Amino acid sequence: MTGQPQSMKTRLIQDVAEVKADQLRLLLITDLKDVPRDRHLDTVEAALKGGVRDLQLREKDLPLRDLFSLAVALRQLTSHYGARLYINDRVDVALMVQADGVHLPEAGLPAGEVKARYPQLLVGVSTHSLESAVQAQEDGADYITFSPIYDTPSKRQYGAPQGVDALKEVAGRVNLPVLALGGINLERIPEVMRAGAHGAALIRGIWNSTHIENASSKYIQAIKGES
Repeated sequence: MTGQPQSMKTRLIQDVAEVKADQLRLLLITDLKDVPRDRHLDTVEAALKGGVRDLQLREKDLPLRDLFSLAVALRQLTSHYGARLYINDRVDVALMVQADGVHLPEAGLPAGEVKARYPQLLVGVSTHSLESAVQAQEDGADYITFSPIYDTPSKRQYGAPQGVDALKEVAGRVNLPVLALGGINLERIPEVMRAGAHGAALIRGIWNSTHIENASSKYIQAIKGES
């Protein structure tokens, strides 16, 4: 790529980002607050062994130094398994650990601003309405999560469940991968996929399992329609 105009280099990077985002089917979001610290990596590795290839580090209660240390360790672990690592909200941490992407809150930094400065990053955005989903697309997001689809404790601050009809409307209006989030269990995967979701973002469905590796494999199979 030496000697190519900068605009062409940027376009090629964006093309690669779009391909990577299109491959995103299951995004596993960390929730390790109830896991002993010396078990964090073993817990995540179980999911990676089960086939998870997109992991978002989202530990809002961790002090920044601890978050950074965990991000460094997860970068090494995900790289070993050929998985992508996304950092929730903290663009600085994502850049420092050479993560694959960053996931922005709905009211966070504009996706377009992040993409313009760091086109190598995949940029996801949390959305909770049709309007915010459309705005995320206009801002240049590579993918979005849409939530909550069903009732779930972690998303009650965003109001009543959206339901699959709202998911279907969003999936029909935006031209980027939409990941259903919120109260997704194994039995609900076929419903959200029929509604047009590209995949699912999960927290408790996997972390609360008594066998994380097996649960990860089952969710991936269900999303791909193989179960």
